Amino acid sequence: MGTSVNLTPKHLLLALLIVIVWGLNFIAIYLGLKELPPFLFCVLRFGLSALPFVFFLPRPKAPLKYIVGFGVFNFALQFGLLFSGIYLGLSPGLSSLVLQVQVFFSIGLAYLFFGEKPGFLKILGSLISFVGIGIVASHVGGDVTLTGLLLTLLAAFSWAAGNMFTKKVNAESPLSLVVWGNLVALPFMAVASFFMDGTAVIVSAFQDISWVTLGAVAYVVYVSTHLGYSLWGFLIKTYSTSAVVPFTLLIPVVGFLSSALFLGENLASWKLWASLFIMGGLIFNLFEKQILKRVGK
Repeated sequence: MGTSVNLTPKHLLLALLIVIVWGLNFIAIYLGLKELPPFLFCVLRFGLSALPFVFFLPRPKAPLKYIVGFGVFNFALQFGLLFSGIYLGLSPGLSSLVLQVQVFFSIGLAYLFFGEKPGFLKILGSLISFVGIGIVASHVGGDVTLTGLLLTLLAAFSWAAGNMFTKKVNAESPLSLVVWGNLVALPFMAVASFFMDGTAVIVSAFQDISWVTLGAVAYVVYVSTHLGYSLWGFLIKTYSTSAVVPFTLLIPVVGFLSSALFLGENLASWKLWASLFIMGGLIFNLFEKQILKRVGK
């Protein structure tokens, strides 16, 4: 991993491109779910993300149980729950925001499993962010359903659990980890789709699939997953984590703005307040060291 602090102008633009790609991913998911049930959409995502790439990328160096755990939590559960949450009524903009609380679930799990005790600012940031989640929960109705919100929170928790396995896996490249994780998730989701969706729904979905849905699947797989993670891995290797990770704060901003622009999602004042609390809590978490230096501790 690199130790550079400041991104060059070219790499700054690259970071912003990744943020835009990942922010627009929620629009692609929403469009794909118009025609595909969530589990079937996941099957296509995992299958196309993994194959044929697993034949060319080395398997991550770790015991099989850690690779399976990574794939189950980071992919099968996270995306199965996220896709279901959007399908069952949480808007793409809000989904992109709610998913960010995985940071705080990760902090809690790291304390439980690795004894990494969070500092005061991380705890404070968590409390501030969950005030924002409370604001979202208090506006159930319209583009917020309780089921959609709960499923997306569970998706965030699954992502955080997957991060615990990521710590145990040594991958030569971020893309190889993603590809092998998708391969692990594929059979789990294929079984879930077979039993939950049924063969009639699956056959009908393939028969009636539109170019818009195919484009949405292609975007999620090749642009958001392959291109996004490859470029992100390059930046993480080139610069310090603290220089790169804060850019993820912009993903919900892109998610909200693109959802409003392309889907006509209403940016009500309570959504802005919820964003302020959730993002504010994330800032406390990501910039803890810098804040403590400023106050002289």
